[in-house]
Amino acid sequence: MANDHKGILLESGTNELEVIVFAVGEGVFGINVMKVREIINPIPVTKMPNGHPSVEGIIRLRDEVLPVVNLAQVIGFPPSQHPEQDKLIVAELNKMKVAFHVHSVSRIHRISWEQIEKPTKLSQGLEGTTIGVIKMEDIMILLLDYEKIVVEISPESGINVGQLKSLGKRERSDKKIVVAEDSPILRKLLEDTLSESGYNNLHFFEDGKQAWDHLEELGNDPQAFSQLPHLIISDIEMPKMDGHHLTKRIKEHKVLNDIPVVIFSSLITGDLFHKGERVGADAQVSKPEIVNLVEKIDELLA
Repeated sequence: MANDHKGILLESGTNELEVIVFAVGEGVFGINVMKVREIINPIPVTKMPNGHPSVEGIIRLRDEVLPVVNLAQVIGFPPSQHPEQDKLIVAELNKMKVAFHVHSVSRIHRISWEQIEKPTKLSQGLEGTTIGVIKMEDIMILLLDYEKIVVEISPESGINVGQLKSLGKRERSDKKIVVAEDSPILRKLLEDTLSESGYNNLHFFEDGKQAWDHLEELGNDPQAFSQLPHLIISDIEMPKMDGHHLTKRIKEHKVLNDIPVVIFSSLITGDLFHKGERVGADAQVSKPEIVNLVEKIDELLA
């Protein structure tokens, strides 16, 4: 997982990602390589008083103190039967690092976002933490909503409406904004916070492909010019089409290319920031910096 290895993926621009496959109980799961900093063997955990039931405690990794999240506990699976195979996946998201305790790590798969299906509401329930299903020849790999897991354990790590008070009283705006975001909890948080900041003409799509189909239809219809959005907000990680590929298509379209695109993601790292620049993003904001997002929107719509 060296940087030069990641570079091959980043340069391709082919709507692909690499996932690290791991097991919890009998379940097979995946996490985007770009979220992962390293994979280590378990080390001694310091338990914290009155801690969250899904947090085993904290570890010291070199000069950093990280919480250890027991994924089996989070998703309601049985504890590890073979502790000698257990691993800690050290991930970074929403500008914080966390160690996910899993039961084994197998390999890296390179796949297309098009291979990822959204789970049905019936199969995952209202409080489901699965946001994607990767269909391989012999297995199905589940992608978890890691941001939701972290936000539910530590709400202050998420988007907070209260932060908007620093912007003062807001005027209502009829500017139309299209938002592509696959996480249900983040769609709701974005709806609440953007409405609070004055932007109430919001149109949400669950993945980049849905957003692109809508935008392309408008862009190819001369009669629909007045229906075009004034701005687009996109996550990076989404089934069917990721945010970089969506941005690239928008910026290559002769009608849509003037619409500002803001990438709002937990994956605004150095490498991925440059990727966003290359595909033409007008601004990039790291979750959960909602005040920064609103300021960028204000600036681009001024």
